[in-house]
Amino acid sequence: MRMRKLIGFNLLLGLALAAAVSAQESAQTKQTEPPKQDAKPQAPATAAKPVAATTDPNYQIGADDMLDVSVWNEPQISRSVPVRPDGKISLPLLEDIQAAGLTPTQLGDHITEGLKKTMKDPQVTVIVTAVNSRRYYVTGEVQRAGTYPLIPDMSALQALASAGGFTVFANRSKIYILRRDENGKQQRIPFDYDKVVKGKSQDVPLKAGDTIVIP
Repeated sequence: MRMRKLIGFNLLLGLALAAAVSAQESAQTKQTEPPKQDAKPQAPATAAKPVAATTDPNYQIGADDMLDVSVWNEPQISRSVPVRPDGKISLPLLEDIQAAGLTPTQLGDHITEGLKKTMKDPQVTVIVTAVNSRRYYVTGEVQRAGTYPLIPDMSALQALASAGGFTVFANRSKIYILRRDENGKQQRIPFDYDKVVKGKSQDVPLKAGDTIVIP
């Protein structure tokens, strides 16, 4: 009788040990299984849209400006291009195109007309992404003489601040601005810094190509 009880106890113990081993192996298998991948495909990342450097619809493109030319549904033609020193740009399917002196809308119309020879109903958008053609110059008794980008609505007072201020030898009442008019004739515009700062004289709005001279 005792023998039967002992055999039965050993049998139950063996079954319990087998169940414990099986449960441990199952847990290890779950831990080593790679995580299931989501079957739903992810949408491809979209390219960032170019940011316009100017929103002025009347802005005239100049040499060294960067343009983004987008032709709808034609990625092989769409691209960013610089305006060369001769004022032209190059695009596939087209010969050199004059860009300087045109607004982005006008240039887009010219590109559209050129592409109509080989494409049906092309839709072209031109964006100025970098304005590099509009510059002014500062020379004379300032801390940082040189060439600077012309920001829209910039004045001579702001331009002088960008140049780091005057040296101790600057004659601030004899400053002048050299500017060429539409006929190419050079003008000399006086600028008395001290009077402008005190509100006794008007500040001078700058134009592209102006040179500020500080004697």
